[in-house]
Amino acid sequence: MVEMEIYGVSFDLVGKMPIVLLKTTDGSRYLPIWIGHPEAAAILMKLQNASTPRPMTHDLFAETLSQLGIRVVCITVTELRENTFYAQITVQQDGQEVEIDSRPSDAIALAIRTDARIYADERVIEESGIEFEGEEGDEGAVPGEPVSLTPDQIEELTSKFKSFLDDVTPEQFAEGEEP
Repeated sequence: MVEMEIYGVSFDLVGKMPIVLLKTTDGSRYLPIWIGHPEAAAILMKLQNASTPRPMTHDLFAETLSQLGIRVVCITVTELRENTFYAQITVQQDGQEVEIDSRPSDAIALAIRTDARIYADERVIEESGIEFEGEEGDEGAVPGEPVSLTPDQIEELTSKFKSFLDDVTPEQFAEGEEP
C-alpha cells in the first residue's frame, strides 16, 4: 500500500466531471479519480473548512461512528475494475478491525472528516497513476488543503489518462505495462 494525500479537486474540462486527485506522499505520482458532483462538494466543503447549518451525510456518518466508539483507521483505494475504482474503509471498535466496501469518493470524504490516512494499492497506482515531475502547482502545496489545478494541468492530466486508456491493450493492462 502507498500512502496518499489529497492534492486537490478539479473538473474535467471536456465532460465537466469532478476529479479528486490523490498524490503519493513520497513522490510525484498522482491518481485521478472521477467522482460525482455531490461527493466533490462534500470533499471540497471539508477541505475549505465550510460548514452547514445541519450535518451533511458524511458528517452525520462520521459523528455516528464516533458516538458508537468506532474509529476510522484508514481508507484504501483497492482496485480498478472495468473502469470503476473500488475502496475499503477500515474501522476499529474495541480493538477489532473491520473492512467495509465503499466508493473511493465516499471513503475520501469520510477520511478527511475523521483524520484517517488514505492509501492506494500499488497496482492501482501502476495501472492508473500519472507521474508529473517538477510541476509548478506542487511547490508550496500543503497536504490536505485544496489546490487549484491550472486548465493546462487538468487538460494534460485528462489527456494522458484518456490516451493511456485508448492505447493500452488488455495484455498490457493486465501486465501493468505502458502502451
